[in-house]
Amino acid sequence: MNKRQIITLWTIALALGLAVAAVKFTQKKSTDSATQRTPGQTLLESFPAADVSRIEVRGGTESTTLEKNNGVWTIAERAGYPSNTRKINEFLRTVSELKVAQGIEAGPSFAPRFGIDETATDASKRGTTLAFKDSSGKEIARISLGKTLETGASANPMGGPSGRFVRNHADESGFYTVSETFSNLSADPKQWLDHTFVTAEKIQSIRVTAPGKTDVAWKLTRSDENAEFTLDGKPLDPVVASSMKTFFAFPRFDDVIPADQVNDRILTDQKRTAVLETFEGITYTLDFSPARPNPASAADDPENPIPPAEDNYFLTVVVSGEPLKERTKEAGEKEEDAKTKDAAFAERLKTLSEKLQKEKAFAGQTFEISKFTIDPLLKTAAELLPKPPASSDLQVPPSLAPAPTDHPTPSSALPTPADDTQE
Repeated sequence: MNKRQIITLWTIALALGLAVAAVKFTQKKSTDSATQRTPGQTLLESFPAADVSRIEVRGGTESTTLEKNNGVWTIAERAGYPSNTRKINEFLRTVSELKVAQGIEAGPSFAPRFGIDETATDASKRGTTLAFKDSSGKEIARISLGKTLETGASANPMGGPSGRFVRNHADESGFYTVSETFSNLSADPKQWLDHTFVTAEKIQSIRVTAPGKTDVAWKLTRSDENAEFTLDGKPLDPVVASSMKTFFAFPRFDDVIPADQVNDRILTDQKRTAVLETFEGITYTLDFSPARPNPASAADDPENPIPPAEDNYFLTVVVSGEPLKERTKEAGEKEEDAKTKDAAFAERLKTLSEKLQKEKAFAGQTFEISKFTIDPLLKTAAELLPKPPASSDLQVPPSLAPAPTDHPTPSSALPTPADDTQE
């Protein structure tokens, strides 16, 4: 191969290399977005989560305002009732670390295409907008979450959404996709409530009034915390007895009702009171009544009163009494055993005192609970006792069985003897 051929080949190779580079550069330029943030960067360049003192959540027709007062997060729409601080802190951390998956160059007018139409009342079209503000009311950031991203198995082997469209209102260069779906985010105030509640332990007695009256309908008692409850000395139905032993051990409320809504929604003529006394000297007084649905979610027709919601009740709880300060020692108790039991009693006293301090703060609040939560208290005295056996199951005592008759059996009813003479 001569020198001219070698030069020609190198020239061709160089030309091909330049052509490939030009094609790649053109493709990259056509696919790259001109948005301010690029894949892998955080959505918000700087987000001082520690400075956030107010979060406004708007979505569809619902809204929630979270406010931080003296280090405690509260909900304005629930008259300053405590919010779930852990949930808020995790949410703020997620926002501060939120990374861009893809940038989409588009102006704010394209927002409805991504499910972020702030003029819509339909939550699926409006999306959710969040405004973060500091203690002075100055806005730190504002973002909107739009449609979720449907994806193939390659991105999400388990199926379902793999991300969401999001807009940073301070960035008008475009919209972004992120891998976080924010599936638990809601503009409904009750979804942000702190659901810590009272728990009644070691119940000694339960007495309940009749609906709309102060008369005691029934009272259950037991001799010690391991014994079964009885009604006037009578054993209870086994299923009922089991439910009473654990009643109010793990209660949960659905919502907190602002004071200005209680009178319009509570059925006072069906109010009942339950008093739970424990072996540790604590008393829980529960007032509960059936609740009407929220008028805001019902048709506004003055001629048709809102019907009661069968599965919802309003509940108030007052915790009173003080824990026993001294342990009752057993007869013949050894010194070593006494020390161990005294130490356990002191530890329990400390835990119980702290628990009571928190539970007494629930006085004055009205909670909305499901019927299932207080179902044992809705029973009548007869329903607490074992059901009598069905008539078909009754066994007739021998003394009541019909006596045998002395009348001879008719000959027509006797069997015919075989004829031995026949062959």
